[in-house]
Amino acid sequence: MKKHNFSAGPCILPQSVFKEASQAVLDFNNSGLSILEISHRSKDFVAVMDEAQALVIDLLKLEGKGYKALFLQGGASTQFLMTAYNLLENKAAYLNTGTWSSKAIKEAKMFGSVEEVASSADKNFNYIPKNYSIPADADYFHCTSNNTIFGTQIKEFPTTTTPLVCDMSSDIFSRELDFSKFDIIYAGAQKNMGPAGTTLVVIKEDILGKVSRQIPSMLDYKTHISKDSMFNTPPVFAVYTSMLTLRWLKEKGGIAGIQKLNEEKAALLYAEIDRNPLFEGFAAVEDRSIMNATFNLKDEKLKDLFEDLVKAAGINGINGHRSVGGYRASMYNALPKESVQTLITVMKELETQA
Repeated sequence: MKKHNFSAGPCILPQSVFKEASQAVLDFNNSGLSILEISHRSKDFVAVMDEAQALVIDLLKLEGKGYKALFLQGGASTQFLMTAYNLLENKAAYLNTGTWSSKAIKEAKMFGSVEEVASSADKNFNYIPKNYSIPADADYFHCTSNNTIFGTQIKEFPTTTTPLVCDMSSDIFSRELDFSKFDIIYAGAQKNMGPAGTTLVVIKEDILGKVSRQIPSMLDYKTHISKDSMFNTPPVFAVYTSMLTLRWLKEKGGIAGIQKLNEEKAALLYAEIDRNPLFEGFAAVEDRSIMNATFNLKDEKLKDLFEDLVKAAGINGINGHRSVGGYRASMYNALPKESVQTLITVMKELETQA
């Protein structure tokens, strides 16, 4: 039985992408070679990289605005380091909304002063801080758009003259934004774009070259821009699968089309969480993520029954992060509405049996 996959990442991808990627593993472009063994310098793969980068800029509506799309390695965790290495000369400002922004702050402190402009740690990161001030002398301001673990999402980004850096790992390509507000966007592929193994970095070129330190080649954005993400051997399969997913997204009407579906899925599930007397949401209502719905059972005695019903329905991956507990339903772009409806049916069934 095909599972209803609510995993937070690596996560669900479109079935059409799985089919095309699996064929390419056997024979890519009728070349007689697998996508896993072709040269990254070959004409066929260079075309893949070019298309993947072009689709990113197209979908984010950044054409002609001075941006480059890079497919790198090392996950978003390496970007915590690279952003500071490339941008932090004196002081940076950070918004702390959870585990990943806390880790980004830790890395940045190795390169200069870090001002934490606001934090939601006082309530276990169940909300997004508001009405904070960004210091005018900061080299950049860093935020995390969506907090996978806690189920919160920034709904409105600050208007500032300070360069804006955003970790969009868990909601990239899920909703329309003015992406030209951001100077650097980075995102691990394994949520909305592809398998683990590559990390997307979208960077406005004129933000670079302003720090006095010497940057190691592999950690210098300029290196990767100059080599079109081919400074070292790229993760060929992860980039190829990401390209297929971006094609699929464009065919679905782009970000505007998928946002409508994502909002419908989230509205259905949150309505049931709020209606059902056995459950309660974790995140503050105004900050709820449309990607990751976090919730708890009010009575832990029902845990075994609920999880038996979940398993019988073919639902996978809804256990909350180990640091939080409870449940988390990740509703990334490729998750069909039917899967959300199946989970809701299980929640209703628990109510009848409790």
